[in-house]
Amino acid sequence: MERKLKIYLSGPIMDAFHGEAREWREQAKKLLGGRFELLDPMRRKFVDRQVDSANEIVEFDLQDVRDADLLLVNYNKASIGTSMEVFYAAHDLGKFVVGFSPFEFKDCSPWMVRYCTKILPDLESAAEYININFG
Repeated sequence: MERKLKIYLSGPIMDAFHGEAREWREQAKKLLGGRFELLDPMRRKFVDRQVDSANEIVEFDLQDVRDADLLLVNYNKASIGTSMEVFYAAHDLGKFVVGFSPFEFKDCSPWMVRYCTKILPDLESAAEYININFG
């Protein structure tokens, strides 16, 4: 049996309305879950801004990035954590990073443009791109 590729679901969580942070990840699971193993950081029950969990949050997320074969990134707003994950995955680990964003190219951070391998306009087109190229 062939191993399923692992995809880490990177995107804003801190200060994101929990429904917003979960909603797109649940949709990604519907679009990609059958063919890929999805690593969802929302599966953990940490609380933002608790000193005793901050290091755990970061280390567990970085472990997911290391374990993943590629990243699917929701770039719908500026997020320090998301940016750090993208940089670590692409620059340090050489991973393929597929982002989706409502922003036009001129409104995207040059850092996200540089370190996302591909940025598409929405989750559906990003999932289609992954299915075609990695499925």
